[in-house]
Amino acid sequence: MRFPEAQWGRKRRVGDEKQAMRSEAAVGQYQIQYAESLESLSAEALEAMVEAGQEVVEVHRALAKTGDNVVGELLRDHETFFEWDHYPPGDVYDSEFHGQYYYHAHTPDQRFENEHGHFHTFMRPKGMPEGIKPAPVPGFKKPDDPDDELSHLIAIAMTKEGFPFRLFTVNRWVTGEVWYTAGDVTTLLDRFKIDHARPSWPVNRWVTGMVALFKPQIAALLEARDRAVADWAEAHPDVDVYEDRELEITSYFDISVEDHVRAVARTLTRRL
Repeated sequence: MRFPEAQWGRKRRVGDEKQAMRSEAAVGQYQIQYAESLESLSAEALEAMVEAGQEVVEVHRALAKTGDNVVGELLRDHETFFEWDHYPPGDVYDSEFHGQYYYHAHTPDQRFENEHGHFHTFMRPKGMPEGIKPAPVPGFKKPDDPDDELSHLIAIAMTKEGFPFRLFTVNRWVTGEVWYTAGDVTTLLDRFKIDHARPSWPVNRWVTGMVALFKPQIAALLEARDRAVADWAEAHPDVDVYEDRELEITSYFDISVEDHVRAVARTLTRRL
């Protein structure tokens, strides 16, 4: 699998010196073991996951025919890939469903082992159902534009070969999101959709499919995120936990698309 002929570029970001170095050992305590059985899910939920899995696998198949992958497809028109910059510039935003995402990479000492970069996914308030409101947490400042009260859903880490290997959640300061409870964010997962062709129809389909395919795991990660933040706040009462640069990754779970797709399909088949 190939990436585009892009060169890496480096930009120093204000605040980098205040961010702790990331390592597998440092974030290991936030790895979760997803214990819920697929058997506990409804047939309707399994069918939705099967459909999403087919979409994700189909995108992988089509790109592989030309030696490409999801990351390379998104970056193909960029000669230089700058650390920290959002790709595409200005993010991808669906004006009908109000989902949003971008891809970027941190500096080498702030990436996971074998990570190239990762996707961040969001939902803006215009796509949220009535009753979903920001959590009443310390330090919340209401944006001037109510539609800027966006919620981060999940991040998807990609290998250097261009495949997803890890789902993870982050503290509020990482993306500048507005904080919503895990339960409310889980409610938003079914509404996330990027339903247009630019900048890449395959990548938009893939990101949409990944959120739906791994919905149960994402829900568990969000619950673990809230527990991690609460534990950190209790242990560090003199700091604003949501802005503490020492707490970046709040939960993660390693994934295999192929294994999960097969497991979901087997479980659904047993129901028929």
